[in-house]
Amino acid sequence: MKTVFVCLILFFNSIHLFSSNFIDIDRTQKKRLKNLVFFEIGTYSLGLYAMNELWYKDYPKTKFHFINDNSSWLQMDKLGHAATSYYAGVNGIKLYKWSGLDDNKAIWIGGLSGTFYNTIIEVLDGFSSNWGASMGDLFANSLGSFFAIYQQLLWDEQKILLKFSYSRSETSSNNSDLFGNSYFERSLKDYNGQTYWLSMNINSLFSIENSQFPDWLNIAVGHSGNNMISANNTTDDNRYRQFLFSFDIDLMRIKSKNKLFKTLTNVFGYIKIPFPTLEYSNEKFKLHPIYF
Repeated sequence: MKTVFVCLILFFNSIHLFSSNFIDIDRTQKKRLKNLVFFEIGTYSLGLYAMNELWYKDYPKTKFHFINDNSSWLQMDKLGHAATSYYAGVNGIKLYKWSGLDDNKAIWIGGLSGTFYNTIIEVLDGFSSNWGASMGDLFANSLGSFFAIYQQLLWDEQKILLKFSYSRSETSSNNSDLFGNSYFERSLKDYNGQTYWLSMNINSLFSIENSQFPDWLNIAVGHSGNNMISANNTTDDNRYRQFLFSFDIDLMRIKSKNKLFKTLTNVFGYIKIPFPTLEYSNEKFKLHPIYF
């Protein structure tokens, strides 16, 4: 863990040095950037400490090694890596713009912050005997970051949001040792209850003029998996994929002057809003009155 935290400090300190020496920003902006760097060191360090307590501390350590887990959990874990990098990237872009960096530098530095954070987690995996560093995870991390960066460079906004929803699955009820006991643990470990969505803003993405649709209305397509009791398929489970179609709300497009509301929309804006949902799985369609 000491190596990880040293890497964090060196990385964010290098951003600060880069900005101080090569970026023409005023004193107020330099102070903002400095505060942002230290804020990220603190939050990333706390996040890594929490991950260590939750995932790693009870398992023996080993030499750094790689594993191939690309077929595990119907790739739901890979979607989780991509989503985490995406969320960190989008908010990193906003924060580095606020700190005074010009748009391109803010997009690349902020957009890649999620990949850096997840790569450090991958290092922890590599030293754990129960896991290992995964090239698939590293690819998913990069994919999430570049999904945020590409949209920002192309449109200067996120027209397609990568969203998340979770409902406790029946499978997790009988497997608390594997999927966790608390809601927070299950939301991270219970891949059966997770759904990842591409939530697309109708008016913005399709450039509809004089649209009758509200600016905040999105359509969403989702992917989930079910009946998974281990990473890979066994004779004891009948795992299957779920493909979902629904509507959604982009909370960040709801206009408001209330600062608290704006803050809350940035915090919860990447959670899929429950709506009636059409599911396709096992070659059948199923309508959910409400799906989350």
